[in-house]
Formats: sequence, C-alpha cells, structure tokens
Amino acid sequence: MPAADIQGLVDSHRGLAEHLSSITAGDADPGRPSLLPGWTIGHVLTHIARNGDSMLRMLAGLPQYWKGFESRNSDIELGAERSWNELVDDIDATSAAVDRRMAEVADWSGTVLTTLAERPKAMLPLLRRREVEIHRRDLGLGYHFSDMPNDYVRADERLMEMQWTARQPMGMTTLPAAVLALPEHDRLAWLMGRLDVRGVEPAGLN
Repeated sequence: MPAADIQGLVDSHRGLAEHLSSITAGDADPGRPSLLPGWTIGHVLTHIARNGDSMLRMLAGLPQYWKGFESRNSDIELGAERSWNELVDDIDATSAAVDRRMAEVADWSGTVLTTLAERPKAMLPLLRRREVEIHRRDLGLGYHFSDMPNDYVRADERLMEMQWTARQPMGMTTLPAAVLALPEHDRLAWLMGRLDVRGVEPAGLN
C-alpha cells in the first residue's frame, strides 16, 4: 500500500481546502481568467473536482472518464459557470470521497486505465496529488511551485524526469544543463510546461 503517498494526498487536499476557504465568495470571481490559456478559475476548480470523480472510477475498475477526453471536457464546461461556493463545496466533497476510498483499498497491485494509457494502480495517489498541487497553482490565487510540499515536488520531479528521459534520442539521459541548475521546484515547473528556460526547448510532457 502506498501509505506515504496517500497521506501526502490527504495533506494536499487539506491545503487546498484551507486555501479556498480563506477566500470569501465576495472576493472570488470564478469567471476570471486562470493561468491556463482559455480556462477561467471556474474551469480549473471544476476540473479538480471531476478529476477526483475519475479517481473513484478507476478504483472501481472503470476507465478514467466514461467517454475519454470528450466527457472530461464537456463536464468541465458544464460546471465552470457555477458560483464560488458551489465550486468549493464540490471540491471539498469529492476530495473527501477520494480520501475515504483510497484509505479503504487493500490491494494496490495491477493497473488502471487513464485517458492516456494504462498506469500502475499504486500511482493513483501521486497522480491525484499532482492534479491538486499543479492546478492549485494554475488558479492564479497566490499559490506557487515554491509553496508546494517538498515531498511532493521531489517525488513528481523524479517521475516527470524519467518520462522526459524516455522520450529523448538514444544517449541523451540527463536534463539540459540550464534546467539541472534550477531549484527542484523550478525543474518541476519546467517539466510541467509552466516555466520557460532561456535557450531550452519546452519539455513537451503536458
């Protein structure tokens, strides 16, 4: 059982909930642009919630989204224009459901079917934590890569670096020197396509 990853996810869910609860509905505008091109804050918050639902689907042995990217995108559009309180309540409920279900899982062997590929079931806690941490930053509400928990940054930077290396020509096994010189949280930001590094091509992983 990936106990440490599950606890880390619980911590990230709690951090997001506390962050959102510190923002009053009067100060929040879900229709404001987020840091993701073409998405409002409402889009990002809805995506975080529906991604939580997708984790429950995969833990039940189903594909991540019932019609792949088509249903993923339509669900986000349908929910994006809700009020701030509705959006936050949705995230709180789905995050709590994910925490409960992951604590109940006894067998973490085997694979699940994400929208992109089959993945080890044991990766789900980290994959969900990625969605929470990265998209919390994408809201543009004062949370940055440098604020992310060190254990999350360390784990996901290693995973993303391995994925980047696997896509490179034979013999290229390390990140570009300019990227290696960055602090770990900035390396993760580059790998996630959220940071440009002068003279270096984008990572191309997202």
